[in-house]
Amino acid sequence: MSAIETELTQLADEFDVLGDWEERYRYVIDLGKDLAPLSDAERAEPNKVRGCASQVWLVTEPQADGSLRFRGDSDAHIVRGLIAILLKLYSGRAPAEILAFDAKAGFERLGLSGALSAQRSNGLASMVARIRRDAELAAAA
Repeated sequence: MSAIETELTQLADEFDVLGDWEERYRYVIDLGKDLAPLSDAERAEPNKVRGCASQVWLVTEPQADGSLRFRGDSDAHIVRGLIAILLKLYSGRAPAEILAFDAKAGFERLGLSGALSAQRSNGLASMVARIRRDAELAAAA
């Protein structure tokens, strides 16, 4: 089992314990509160994620071992929580592991696919696409 799959299983277990979506939304928002803030310089156009209704920034930091570290922020509480989930899954992973992970199936396993509005689902897909693009660029380097 990959590190991403292990993290996904832990998240799924936590979501299962919470029960209804009101509690799960609160949990997602709480996850977002733990994100380290980005600097004003990092909240720049090159780090902005297109396709999100709210403001979203993702910073990709290649590491010496070839893995990618991600940091992110948003002006919306639930979106910050979704970023926190993405960082739990993807940050610190090798590009090949990032590219091998089926994000859509992962979000279905967490129940996010049916619980998010179309706008938030599109934003989440845009964030994943950005992470995958950066992983593809790192893998090709």
